[in-house]
Amino acid sequence: MEFKRVVVTGLGALTPIGNTVSEYWNGLINGVSGAAFIKSFDTTHFKTKFACEVKGFDADGFLGRKDARKLDPFVQYALFSTEEAVKDAGLDFSKLDTNRIGVIWGSGIGGLKTFLDEVTNFAKGDGTPRFNPFFIPKMIADIAPGHISIKYGLRGPNFSTVSACASSNNSLIDSFNYIRLGKANMFISGGSEAIINEAGIGGFNAMHALSTRNDDPATASRPFDLDRDGFVAGEGAGTIILEELEHAKARGAKIYAEMIGGGMSADAYHMTAPHPDGLGAALVMRMALEDANLTPADIDYVNVHGTSTPIGDPQEIKAIQDVFGDDIYRINISSTKSMTGHLLGAAGAVEAIASILALKNGIIPPTINHFTDDPSFDPKINFTFNAAQKRDINIVQSNGFGFGGHNASVIFKKYQD
Repeated sequence: MEFKRVVVTGLGALTPIGNTVSEYWNGLINGVSGAAFIKSFDTTHFKTKFACEVKGFDADGFLGRKDARKLDPFVQYALFSTEEAVKDAGLDFSKLDTNRIGVIWGSGIGGLKTFLDEVTNFAKGDGTPRFNPFFIPKMIADIAPGHISIKYGLRGPNFSTVSACASSNNSLIDSFNYIRLGKANMFISGGSEAIINEAGIGGFNAMHALSTRNDDPATASRPFDLDRDGFVAGEGAGTIILEELEHAKARGAKIYAEMIGGGMSADAYHMTAPHPDGLGAALVMRMALEDANLTPADIDYVNVHGTSTPIGDPQEIKAIQDVFGDDIYRINISSTKSMTGHLLGAAGAVEAIASILALKNGIIPPTINHFTDDPSFDPKINFTFNAAQKRDINIVQSNGFGFGGHNASVIFKKYQD
């Protein structure tokens, strides 16, 4: 069977370092940190008092106060980034077959704020269940693609992928496969997350997963630095329009890049810890390369998962060394989580956008906040520390790994007709 080609025709982003794709990209290449003290709730009694929050987002202004109140923030973020992507792609759905346009969306947790608010209100009451009628439809993870399809009248495949921090990479892979198999012409794909609240920060603190560098939040996300002490929570959304090539050409769409492969694997090791030898991570990168008919020598840049955790970062580097061998010295590696924090289920989409823009612009975003070399890492590896680097890039790979041992890796290539 001959697969159809799949291209990227639209991008949208809402991130801790910019509320549009252009703002996000400028933040990335200039090494801007999105971390600051949390403003959305009182952190007096919390171990971690900072995060990478979205800044200046006006849900009421975007949706109207009445409609905004019916939606959890993770859905608000999804709709916002998708509107930018739809406009960027120049889509007029009245002229397209909407039965062949779908939405696949990733979120690791879904409506955590809604769940927290409703259960807290119940606990404060007299035991009478006075739950908001929007409680369940605001909370469930699959409601984001549902609202996107409703807004634009899209009747193609519609569902949510939930695989923790690999969720939106999985949404991209599923969309890619449906299109190349001829099951749809286009997908709105991506992910969103909104966990910066008492339950999210408190829960991750209880796991000892978050950085507690309260004396210097802006430099707390330190992937591959000797003194890294945990990830920094982030929030936001990323939307990518994936489209069958001939469909895109027929409507005169601009093309950012071509998606050429994706891999999925499991660590089969531990509930939260990655395999110490990086077995699942190495497997998923190999699977993505095989899917794209590539060898490690074809890759120019890897946007790594790189969360800034003591055990996660070494595991990923072991995997890359295993897969790439001596080619590891030729490629650039960087973790954009050093700037955005970790957007959990939205991370894959937001980082795929960074990878696509690196490909398009010939610039590798940096891994900021590097102060002290970790002697366990080979010093010849190019981590793109502290400053963006210009480079001719033809193919990029982007990794996402999640609790439960979920791994997903996607590959994009510079488009050639």
